Amino acid sequence: MPVTRTSLLSGGLAVTLLAAGGYLTVQLRDRDRQPSAGSNAPLITAAVPGPAAGTPAGTAPPARYRYERLAGPDRTVVRDDRGGVVATLSDGARTAVLAGPSRTFAEPVTTAATVVTDSWVRLMPQPWKAGAEQEAWFRTWFQQSLGSTADDVLAAATQYVAGAPAEKDAKGVRFKGDASFGPLNPNGSAGNDLRLEQTDFFDYLGVPYTFADKVTRQPDRTRFGSFDCSGFVRMVYGYRSGYPLLSKDAAGPGLPRTANGLARVGPGVPVIPLATAAGSDTTLRPVSIDPLQPGDLVFFEIDARTGARLDHTGIYLGLDTDGHPRYISSREEADGPTFGDKGGTARLDDNGMYAKGLRSAKRL
Repeated sequence: MPVTRTSLLSGGLAVTLLAAGGYLTVQLRDRDRQPSAGSNAPLITAAVPGPAAGTPAGTAPPARYRYERLAGPDRTVVRDDRGGVVATLSDGARTAVLAGPSRTFAEPVTTAATVVTDSWVRLMPQPWKAGAEQEAWFRTWFQQSLGSTADDVLAAATQYVAGAPAEKDAKGVRFKGDASFGPLNPNGSAGNDLRLEQTDFFDYLGVPYTFADKVTRQPDRTRFGSFDCSGFVRMVYGYRSGYPLLSKDAAGPGLPRTANGLARVGPGVPVIPLATAAGSDTTLRPVSIDPLQPGDLVFFEIDARTGARLDHTGIYLGLDTDGHPRYISSREEADGPTFGDKGGTARLDDNGMYAKGLRSAKRL
């Protein structure tokens, strides 16, 4: 995406981000907080897989979980019998954050920081609502998903950074591996539209794709192995995770094409609503990023030439090892997906280009 830095550096809004909020990751806000005395949250007995062959009967009792309601945003947290949080489920969103084995995401070429997390982000079959723990679809999904180490949203997002190994599906289509942002712009230069935008996930794949609005698009062979920022989000959440996709920017049963469309007319729960200055369409940097959780889409205005249009998007990863909130996106300067600091720090709590350009966030 094109970036005009001069206007950003001279005109950033002097608003302090409150990055110390404990809801940035599941474990920091909810993991160790015990239910209040006399809590009336429902205690649910959930089915779990039976013992392995040869294991004495009765050695794997059903797991018991407590479902508690919290606000800001409205959500349900699921606790195990020791009081630890094993899932966070937000009203109106399909995105669930589940506790699982700890893992480390690293990109040493572009940053010394790593993201160490035991949060696993997965899509539920339908949006969450209060009381859905009683429904059969959720119990089946929860039994299959909690503890699974199959690729989730965060794993998929990090499988396109520089040097990521390629993998092909049964049809021989490469669906993961080092991605570019887009082909070189014959009229561009470093820091000034060096690479072309408008490269979607199916260009990376090199195969046609039929969208939820029944439109079929053909890949551009000159853009094979590439996608721009919104194409990256659509790859991770759509092609890889199963969220429906639209062929253009429009409200409908799927994710629109561009960052602006995703932010303004796309589905999802606004966890950081887009705000504008009184009497104008000038978008504002949020005062707080406390509501963010891993997997949230974040949206930016970083190119002064696009006016109030939101021109960049990425996926929030969580806190890095230095305690800073970090996100991943496909960027022109890094020539593809990165959560590193080439072309601007990927932190959301400093006064770098991206933090100053942050405008809103959604939970799909």
